[in-house]
Amino acid sequence: MNLPTIDADRRPRGPYTFGAALLDALVPVARPELVAAHDIEIRAAAPHLASLVPRRRGSLADDLPREQRILIPGAGRTLRLANGLAEFVRDCLAGTGPLAVTVANLAEADPTDAQLVEVLRRRVPELEITEVAGRPVEGPFAADYDRFRDEGFHHAMAEAGLDELARLGHDDDPERWWTLLHRTTAALEAIGREGEARRLYETARRVSTEPRHRATVACSIAMLYVRHHDPGLRDPEEALAWINEAITITSLLPDRRERAFHLGFDLNGKALIEVRRGRPAAALTLVERAVELAERDLPPDLHPIHRLVLRANRGQLLGALGRTDEALADYAAAIAADPGYPDYYLDRGTLLHRLGRLDEAVADYESAMRVSPPFPEPYYNRAEVRYARGDLAGALADLDYALELDPGFAPAYVNRAGLRIALGDQAGAREDVVAGLGLTPREPYLLCVLGQVEQAAGRRAAARAAFDGALELDGGLAAAWAGRGGLSFEEGAHEAAVADLTRALELGEKMELLFNRALALRAAGREREARADLARAALLDPDDPDVQRELGR
Repeated sequence: MNLPTIDADRRPRGPYTFGAALLDALVPVARPELVAAHDIEIRAAAPHLASLVPRRRGSLADDLPREQRILIPGAGRTLRLANGLAEFVRDCLAGTGPLAVTVANLAEADPTDAQLVEVLRRRVPELEITEVAGRPVEGPFAADYDRFRDEGFHHAMAEAGLDELARLGHDDDPERWWTLLHRTTAALEAIGREGEARRLYETARRVSTEPRHRATVACSIAMLYVRHHDPGLRDPEEALAWINEAITITSLLPDRRERAFHLGFDLNGKALIEVRRGRPAAALTLVERAVELAERDLPPDLHPIHRLVLRANRGQLLGALGRTDEALADYAAAIAADPGYPDYYLDRGTLLHRLGRLDEAVADYESAMRVSPPFPEPYYNRAEVRYARGDLAGALADLDYALELDPGFAPAYVNRAGLRIALGDQAGAREDVVAGLGLTPREPYLLCVLGQVEQAAGRRAAARAAFDGALELDGGLAAAWAGRGGLSFEEGAHEAAVADLTRALELGEKMELLFNRALALRAAGREREARADLARAALLDPDDPDVQRELGR
């Protein structure tokens, strides 16, 4: 089946021009249950199809006035949408056969469409996409400032906002100007264009003396310094100076409700800065002040998202400080307030995993999967639980899917490489190491796995270089000490092997490490110490035949 040529130029219709046209052809004839399974993605990409796509999943923000929707989707949301749309297209075509579509002006498409085409080509081979040249559309950009902001279409928001700000002066319409400025700067920051955002903030500081807006600008500049995409340009101390400026202003706002919201927002921002400064207890005090302000001075029906964000942030800090029961209570409150928001399930699941409550952790990870378009983190997290339980095949399936969703998700290469080593797949482990190091060249765990791969292949010099590199980056990586110790043993350097295995044991006692050090000690002529290690290993695992064999010698 062939579709008519789709013009992807973003100017007439904005984000998902191509995606919406593709959905126009598929949604009306798709199975209702398949449409319902992808309601979020379809409604975001093609809002004009909303009458055909009842909302099955949703968030608290969907029914709130726009000024109370304080959570702006992150830059990664469009990849979630693209993957969900790709799975919808794939499942539509499963019963009908291949579909061919020609797209014109892809070079002029919004980044949402460019990303969608990349994901479709990678994940849906049944869809044949052919590019042709086209004549770019002349005329203004079709702007929908509310949709762009609410859906996280940051490139479109930045383009449209900059265009209108170039034509609209502050004195022409102050409230409209400020709304545009805040939305445009937030979009610019989300896509890594902080320099342009900072210039707009400086313009705002020159044209206005209104306290609330100046406080918001000061807070935004503080967040820019603490969240900058370039770690080298982050400066928590400069951020602290700016957030104090904001707090000074908002603490003096005369209206009690306005003060409670804006001051609470700024205190929460300062808490993030204190975390980056290594002061989690100070951060907790700030968030608790913000919670108290909200509970005391805001009406119960005002700013519910602000309240749940504060509860969730307090939960994170309490968990980090070891106050886990209180942390779980805060997470429960945040999730109860907005059960359609996926991120807090992940945070609570991670805490439950750390506490050894694995069934509950998995339930939270799977809740995050259910309420959101697909994204890699919950599958990555569930893989860790499955691995801990010995379900290597299930763990591998989760990691495979995580990397199918996002080939740039570096942590999954680390874990899958180690898993493939455990499964004896040396070639696959090497592929993951190469891919992972291409994304994070200074990742010690990947260098450690590379050492294991090189050692198994008999390339001892390369293995030693990899282990040495891992330990230079992370001297607390027990697997690298153990790996290098095993390599030294193979090379006959028994005392060096003992030293490295001893360091690994200092980082965490394991039967396997004791057994290996015993072999190295015996080879070095240190029989009494070797037998002590074997005896300790036998206590940890009385049924291990290798330990019993060596004890009998």
